[in-house]
This record gives sequence, structure tokens and C-alpha cells, in this order.
Amino acid sequence: MESRIKLKRKLKRYVKMHSQIGTKTKIVLGVFVFAFLLFDIYELFLLPKIDLKGKDKVVLNYKSKYVEKGYKATYFSDDITDEVKVLGKVNPKKLGTYEITYKVGKGLFSKKVIRTVIVEDLEKPDIDINKEDVYVCPGDKVKAEKVKVTDNYDGDITKELIVKIDDDKIVYKATDSSGNTREITKNVYFKDIEKPKLTLNGSDYIYTFVGEKLDDPGTTATDNCDGDLTSKIVVSNGVDTSKVGDYAITYKVKDEAGNEESITRKVKVSEKNCNGIVYLTFDDGPNSGTTNVILDILKEKGVKATFFVTNKGPDDLIKREFDEGHTVALHTASHDYSIVYASDESYFNDLNSVSARVKRITGQESKIVRFPGGSSNTVSRRYSNGIMSRLTEKLVNQGYKYYDWNISSGDAGSTTDPNQVYLNVVNNLRRDRTNVVLMHDIKPYTRDAIARIIDYCKNNGYPMEKITMSTPMVTQRVNN
Repeated sequence: MESRIKLKRKLKRYVKMHSQIGTKTKIVLGVFVFAFLLFDIYELFLLPKIDLKGKDKVVLNYKSKYVEKGYKATYFSDDITDEVKVLGKVNPKKLGTYEITYKVGKGLFSKKVIRTVIVEDLEKPDIDINKEDVYVCPGDKVKAEKVKVTDNYDGDITKELIVKIDDDKIVYKATDSSGNTREITKNVYFKDIEKPKLTLNGSDYIYTFVGEKLDDPGTTATDNCDGDLTSKIVVSNGVDTSKVGDYAITYKVKDEAGNEESITRKVKVSEKNCNGIVYLTFDDGPNSGTTNVILDILKEKGVKATFFVTNKGPDDLIKREFDEGHTVALHTASHDYSIVYASDESYFNDLNSVSARVKRITGQESKIVRFPGGSSNTVSRRYSNGIMSRLTEKLVNQGYKYYDWNISSGDAGSTTDPNQVYLNVVNNLRRDRTNVVLMHDIKPYTRDAIARIIDYCKNNGYPMEKITMSTPMVTQRVNN
């Protein structure tokens, strides 16, 4: 309808012009006008029509998905949309101008329209920063934070960051290559709102026995504005070592701004039975994911243990065992029986290898040993007859001490249930002997049982210690 109205307007203009000019000019003008009118008639009535849905000019953000809005084609009153051919593609990952061409029909009776798609970078850079206000200690100088700026198109543009520091605010501003700008303003307040930090020295759980003097390792306090506040700690000690019970020591400290913090250490007082000492020993480590968790538990419970290590696992765990006061002892470098027990010389080569590792990490030489399989093992017969009889004598003569066990957790065999590991240990504890417990810190079920084992020992008055060179050897019968 609109096209026909336009055509009528052209005819009216022609009639008006025709009445105002000469004859020859009228003829020439008439020919041209007639030709244009024919073209308009051809275009309006003889060509198909294509109507685009949506805009014929689209601005698309970089890396955004282009979604075709659609189109409709008609010829006279017939719908020929399914005959339209669409040519051209948009690459959202490349800035630029793209054309999508829609064409229908053939030859003189064909029609095409174009949709223009412009891919631009429309996103502002991202400033990775905590947007909370800034609190500065009174009298201190305001400092800008170290932040990273990334852009969806330019990548890392941290170097483009502009920081402006005023008395009461900090402004962070970054602009990408497309001119998109991000600005973050943080208010600055000269006020101490942070609580002091209290750190317990040693374990947060102390076990002690009735009648013994409580050795409180204390705590330290630091403050973001006031520095060291350890001397201002107030201690509330409600522990009565004359009675069995669960107690607590509370430490409190307050900074100059009035911010207060407190921390509590638990204390358990038990009856002590001098007999039945327990040595928790761990073989085959260290191992990430188990040894570190066991060390966490031992620290929390305030217990020292003995680790018979190998050449496997990370150095830092052996260093941690040593630094936290546990005994780092020697097990084997390879744990390969065919190598370890091939000959006396082979055994000592293996032992010297793991010994060198321990000394390199801890700075100290260890002389505490556990044989792979124990001194009573018979698998060594396959490789060297009588080797255990020789090795046990040679070790002692060279200043070593070797330790077997008299309680097995079963974690090296078929026991894979933490509850059964726990029962295998506690059900075999005796008060009329030294209890050396064999466990493996590479086993997750031992990791998951150790806290309960320690609690049982503590609650039932079994003292726990680490093996040292003054500890009498606990050995088994040599069978080879």
C-alpha cells in the first residue's frame, strides 16, 4: 500500500512539472520519467519482497553469540520464505563489520536485502579488587592495593591502571583499547576496626595427669595497628590438676582502639598409670593427604609419635615431623624386599640412602631403625639365608637401635575400616608392658582412626611418648 502511495506522488509531481516546461523538454522529460515509473512498477509489483525481522543494523558485543532474528519473503500474496538463501557469516571473536545477504528469486525477478552486523568491544575492563571501604590505622599513610585488571578483548591490562589517592578516597581507573572505562572509588577512614590476633603456642589441647604441674606454653598477640600485644594478654586459668576433669584456659587481649579478642585452650586432667606406656609408630611415609592430617591431629592432641620413613613422599612432611618434635626414624629407602635383603651389603646401602635423606632434611643423623617386615620376617629367606640374624647383630654393633612392635593395627593387611583399626589397637593395650603400636601413615583408614586411639589412651591413663635412643628396644624373635 505504501509503495503505491509513493508511485501516485511521483505521478502528481510529473504532471505539475509537465505543465510548466516547453514541448521538446516535455518529450525528453517524459521519456525519463516514464522509464523511472516503469522501474518503480517493476520493483513494486514484479519483484519478490523480503522483510527482515529485527534491525537491519546490529551492534554485537565481542565474543557474544550472533542470533538470527529471522525474515519473511513474499511474491504477490504467496509466502516464499523457505526459498530465501542467506549468505555471509559473523565471527564474534573478531572485531569488524559483517554483512548478511538474504536473496530470493532468479535473474531479473530476484530480490536481495542486507543486514549489517558490527562486532565491537562493549565491555568495561574488570578490576579485581575488594570493593569494601578502606580502614587505615590513625597516623598511617594510605597505600593503594595491588590489583589485577583484565579485559575481555585486551587480556591483562594491569599496566593501564591509574590510581589516584586523596585524603578520604582512592580511585582506581582502567581503560581498554576500545575506550571502555571502569572506575572504582573506595572511601578511606582512619580508624582501627580490626581485632588483635591471638596465636596459641603449641597445641590447643593439653593432656596432663593428676598431681602434675601444668605446663602452659602460652600464646602471643599481635595487632594491625599496635603491633606486639603479648604483654597485655589476660589469662583466666580454671585448671585444677588435683582433680580429674575437663578444663579450659582463656586468653584475652584488647588493643588501644578497644577491639578485643579471646582464644581458649582445652585441658584434660587424667589419672596417670606409670605402666602401659604407648608408643605410636608409623611406617612407610610420608604421604600427602594422610601424613599431614595425622600431624595435625597429633598437634591438636599434644602427642608425640615416631615416624619410620622411606625415600618416598615430600621432604616438607619429614621436615614438619622433625620440627614439631616427633622422632624421625629409618625404615627403608625402597621397601623392595628383593633389594633390601639380597645381601648384608645391599641392606646397608638401602639403609644409608634413607639415612642420608633424613640428615639432609633435618640436619641430624638418626640411629633408630625398623626392619621392613620386622626382625621376625621370613620373606628374607628367599634372598639370603640367615640374613636377619646377621643384620640385627651388625646394627647394634654399629650403634643403631631397632624396634619391632607388639600391637598391630592391621592396616597393612586386610583391615580397611577405621573402626576396626581403632579396635585392633585399644583392645590389645596392656598396662603391664610397653605398648609399641604398628601403624602406617600412608593409609587413610589409619588417618581416620588416630584421633579416637589417642583419646582412648588419654582417657584411660595410658601415657604416650615418642621413641628415643634411651627407649629400651622392643624386638621380636628372629626367624632367619
